[in-house]
Formats: sequence, C-alpha cells, structure tokens
Amino acid sequence: MSGKRIFLAVSFILALSNWSWATLSIEGSYQGKNLYVQNPEDSDGFGFCATKVTVNGDVMPGGTSSSAFEIDFSMFNIEIGDPVFIVIEHNDGCKPKILNPEVLLPRSTFKVTSMSVSENGKLVWKTTNEQGKLPFLIEQYRWNKWVEIGEVQGKGKSGSNENSYDFQVIPHSGENTVRVAQVDHSGLKKSSKEVKFTSTAPVVEKNPIKVRNEIKFTANGSPVETKYEIYDAYGNIVKKGFGSSVNCENLLKGAYYINFDNKTEKFFKG
Repeated sequence: MSGKRIFLAVSFILALSNWSWATLSIEGSYQGKNLYVQNPEDSDGFGFCATKVTVNGDVMPGGTSSSAFEIDFSMFNIEIGDPVFIVIEHNDGCKPKILNPEVLLPRSTFKVTSMSVSENGKLVWKTTNEQGKLPFLIEQYRWNKWVEIGEVQGKGKSGSNENSYDFQVIPHSGENTVRVAQVDHSGLKKSSKEVKFTSTAPVVEKNPIKVRNEIKFTANGSPVETKYEIYDAYGNIVKKGFGSSVNCENLLKGAYYINFDNKTEKFFKG
C-alpha cells in the first residue's frame, strides 16, 4: 500500500473515532395520538441533534432537520392498542426531548360484555375494547366500602374478539357484591357494574368479648378463616389480614373496632 493510501485510511479511521452518537428510546402502546419531539441544535452548532427515528424498526420518513418534529404513527400501519418501540438516534453532546410520553401509556377503555358469579364465588367476566394491558382490580363491597380482594392482569388488545377472565372470590356470609375496576396513568378509576350473589357460608363470630392476647373466629363452634381489619379509636388501621385468629398481644389497652365477615364490632383490649 502506498504512503498516500495509508494516510487516507488512517485519516478515515481517526474521523470515525471522533464521531459519536447516542440513542433515546421509548416504548408503549399506540393510543391514537402522536409523539412530539423537541430537537435542539447540535452541540457544534451545525444542524440539529436528532439524526434518525425508527418506529418498530422502520425508518420515519421526512427526516429530523427542524427544531421540533412529530412522530406520526399513521405512516407506519399501526392500529390502536398495538405495541410501539421508538428509537431516536442523535449526536453525542445533545439530547432530544419527548414532550408527551404519556400518550403511549395504556388507558382504561374496557367494556364488560358479560359478568356473572356463582354461589361459591367464582367470578367470570368478558371484555372488549381494551387498548392496553392494565390489571383488573377485583373489589368486594363490605363494611360500607369497596375492598380490593385481588388482581388479574389484563390481556390488552383483542381485536374484534372478547377477552375472558375469572377470579375466585372468598365469600362472606349473606349477600355479596363484587365488581372489577382499572386505574390508568390518569389516576382515575374505571369500574364495571356490580354483581351480587348470596353465599351459603356460615355466619362468623368472634370471641372473646374482652380481648387479652388473641381474637378467634368461629362458625357453628368451629374455627373458620375470615378477612379482618382492626382500627384504633382514632380510625387508624393497626392490623389486617386473613385467618382464623389474630394475635393482639402488642395492642395497647383501650377500645378498638374490628371488621370481619360482613360485620363491624367494637371490642376492648384489657
């Protein structure tokens, strides 16, 4: 190789070593809105920071040679609810900024097409119109409030088909009321209509009346497990759980309220 060729090769390698770039990526699911990107000038003052954008591996047409640009998902044959992965390549020493990343977060849009619950508490429901994979919260109405009793992961987009779910509710005695709900990035809760069923579970009793070390739950004279919550006289929750007994040795002396089965009672710790 001649000296001139060697010089050109070395110069090319040095040029590559002085040129560097980085990437900015974001992923989520398409919710019908486009992304907007703030694109500062390159650190050397020539051109703009971003050099290339890909959406699910496809290069965005139109380029990035402006101080702000829009990533238009309509150009990529993407439907609402589809997963998207965006990569913005940019020069080192500067960084573009995605102005509205929240538009890729799933929203709670589900519609319940059917919901039923058996006598033993088997809850079954079907949904359509899920645009993202959000968990379903299972809620049971007891003690004059909605109590979260479980969670089932949502399946997300189902096209024209229905998504099917089920959950085993642990019934309390008497009439039970349940529903499902979702909370998305907005913080708002979207709830289904409630369904009711009557359980044959026996009525739960607690004893003793004046508590020293332990509360025991029984039904027809035998130990039975139940969901419970204990509050102090100021309304602060001090214990909660599920079981046939509650250790109360560490409770201070005084008055307390206990929620269990489908009832609320007052007791004194001696």
